[in-house]
Amino acid sequence: MPSAPATARPLRSPVEQPGGHRSSLFLVLIAVCTAVTAANIYLAAPLLPLIARDYGSTASAVAWIASVAQGGYAVGLLFFAPLGDGANRRRLVGALTVVTTVALIGAAAAPGTAALAVAVFVAAAATVIPQLLVPLVAERAPADRRARHVAAVIAGLFTGIVAARVLGGLAGQAFGWRWVFAGSAVLTLLLGLATSRALPSERRPGAPSFLAGIAALPGLLRRSPDLWRACARQAGMYGAWSAVWTSLALLLTGPAYGLSTATAGLFGLFGLTASAVAPLAGGMVDRFGAAKVVRTAFLVAAVSVPLFWLGGHALVALFAAAVAIHAALVASHVANQTLALTTTATPAAANTAYVVSGFAGGALASALAGPAFGHLGWHGVCAVAGVWLLLGWAATAVRR
Repeated sequence: MPSAPATARPLRSPVEQPGGHRSSLFLVLIAVCTAVTAANIYLAAPLLPLIARDYGSTASAVAWIASVAQGGYAVGLLFFAPLGDGANRRRLVGALTVVTTVALIGAAAAPGTAALAVAVFVAAAATVIPQLLVPLVAERAPADRRARHVAAVIAGLFTGIVAARVLGGLAGQAFGWRWVFAGSAVLTLLLGLATSRALPSERRPGAPSFLAGIAALPGLLRRSPDLWRACARQAGMYGAWSAVWTSLALLLTGPAYGLSTATAGLFGLFGLTASAVAPLAGGMVDRFGAAKVVRTAFLVAAVSVPLFWLGGHALVALFAAAVAIHAALVASHVANQTLALTTTATPAAANTAYVVSGFAGGALASALAGPAFGHLGWHGVCAVAGVWLLLGWAATAVRR
């Protein structure tokens, strides 16, 4: 493996201080910043009915705005996340925070769907701050506690996703959707700048160009079989989760259960399982290694698939499956991301490859789950989830 490029030693950061108190506060700040910024990616989804009503449209006619946010995040991952290997992360996080804040304010004031879509796209593309912070945490954490530190940031990320889907909808109902975007802009600005200020001052040789960062990803995957396996595993796991989770509202609001959209949305609270499991998974990775945790996670996910199948007509099975799939997802994520961050000399680029792979697996599975539900019902969705798990496990079992 090539050695990391020589750089001037940065000033000691709170993570490196001898006292554990400052280190803990620094980690909490990063986790909270991750939660707030990650929420921006999913902020539009629960607000779509309110947005449609304001613009005199229907929810189905503006549903594409939520997809625009996903596309913007993917673009941001490819163009901005690899810069973490060479850029001064303090300045980069500060700049992205300002851009995200301006875009969220633009979304709050958008006069129509086109302007809103542009603002949401820019905000999602610039809110890749969590994927700049995770490599930094892994780089500076003690080796015997590295996975636990990564898990703390991942717990913040999942908490932000849950907050966006549950609290965002409730706040929008109470105050209006524009105030939700405005409030998120204020939180992003405050926490983003505070985190930027707390990051270590770095003198680095210079960030690679946008295109150079993207062009380096295929070669990085070829040179690192461990990174390739981590990417393939998480693509399978995230795809299985995405298939059932994006289709769950169709089951809950359909003839089988007949729940309201608001009640079905409360199922998002099961995402808090991830926040609770993440620290436990981090400790298990530090103690037993990433491979054992991933195998256990896939076993739990495999059990969740028949539970989801039973959940087509038994609500208690659906509850158990939701807890199991979230636990499996976050345990696998903590293990695979820790492995991805420590297997090459360019952790930011490796993290980009890892996150983009998982995102692509989830997006493709979600795209197949919709037609599967239309033709085969809920059992078709469960079949898609099962196939994705098998693909991920095959990548785990086969050595390159």
